[in-house]
Amino acid sequence: MMPPLRPAHETKHVPVLACPFRAHLFHLAQLDDGHTNGSALWLGAQCLSLFFSDSLSLKHRPPPAQLRPRAIELGSGIGLSALALASMGWDVIATDLNDVVSSVLASNIARNLAQLPPDAGNVQVRVLDWTVPPDHWVWDDAQTIASAQVEKPHPAGQPGPLLGPPFDLILTSDTIYSADLVTPLLRALHALCHVSASELRTPPVYLCLERRDPALTDYALSQAKDPWNFKVERIPHKKLAKAIEKAGAHWEKGDWEGVEIWKLSLRS
Repeated sequence: MMPPLRPAHETKHVPVLACPFRAHLFHLAQLDDGHTNGSALWLGAQCLSLFFSDSLSLKHRPPPAQLRPRAIELGSGIGLSALALASMGWDVIATDLNDVVSSVLASNIARNLAQLPPDAGNVQVRVLDWTVPPDHWVWDDAQTIASAQVEKPHPAGQPGPLLGPPFDLILTSDTIYSADLVTPLLRALHALCHVSASELRTPPVYLCLERRDPALTDYALSQAKDPWNFKVERIPHKKLAKAIEKAGAHWEKGDWEGVEIWKLSLRS
């Protein structure tokens, strides 16, 4: 029997989380040591994963490896969203700062990816610091896309051929928490859309946040529109509520009512 799906704020004290997702059970280590926000589970990652479960499912059997859709996540934290997408047949680059990668993310991905069925997607972990300008990023390094520091190699090797752009999906959650990081984050999202653009489309960006600071949230969304030229649409609250209910999460309204998912589309 699967354990109950508990909201993240109830489990900060748990060193290894048992996170049910569809037919899978991910075991995810987290830290609550105050060193970095990214080493613990946050509600945004939970809600975004459940939304994807309800809205991004592949209609047929997972495709062969060379045809899998490809995603990149900024601020992957303990790895829940990346693993959720992989379990649905997506290839994912999971990124974060080196402290998060080396403390929880790389080991969580390696341990749980090995438990997924053979037709699941792949997850590769790399360091990506958004404060580094995109013209300094590299895609041929198995450890690091961009960093402002000298990195220590993280413990997990990268399974399969090295992933890179173009991407079919860009995601980030729980990353709107500091005004100083809004511009670097939006610049990074804009760059990822550009490097993935085709004549027909650019990939959607899904941004999930908790509206803890309404002024900061409104500022970030306003900046996304101008100067970064994104069309900004909120996913209806009812759609998220449906996904949470469908997943069997018996949460009270107050457990997640501040969570919002926004879809950003780069205008041509």
